[in-house]
Amino acid sequence: MLSPEEKMEIDEELRHVPVRQSVCLEALKIVQRHRGGWVNDEALADVAEYVGLSPAALDNVATFYNLIYRKPVGRHVILLCDSVSCWLTGYDEVREHLFRRLGIRFGQTSPDNRFTLLPIACLGICDRAPAMLIGADTHVELTLEKIDRILGEYQ
Repeated sequence: MLSPEEKMEIDEELRHVPVRQSVCLEALKIVQRHRGGWVNDEALADVAEYVGLSPAALDNVATFYNLIYRKPVGRHVILLCDSVSCWLTGYDEVREHLFRRLGIRFGQTSPDNRFTLLPIACLGICDRAPAMLIGADTHVELTLEKIDRILGEYQ
């Protein structure tokens, strides 16, 4: 069941769209934020009912959009850009350093539940590659030393 706070925020989004189903992605983001960073099957079904979609149709939206997480994630999600610009400017070294430093691979969460590491096709900041996003924070021109410092800032 959606909480009163979730419903209130979704209702606010509904004021800005002409068709109720149009708010489905924003509704998923709201629920994800309120529920520990991911959307389980029950929450997805509740959102689907509230916005007038079938759970299957909403799941298609949720699994297409790579910032809706359908399984538990760490406190901080790291999205490592793997665009061609990043590949040309040190992506391999950055990726391997993150794998070693965090003790995980793509799609996994660190044992301390601090970080989940995921690839992302492009962050759109090719002129400052290699780059990663942690939460809403963009980090650019990555070096191994810079990565170590950045990771230390997230508890």
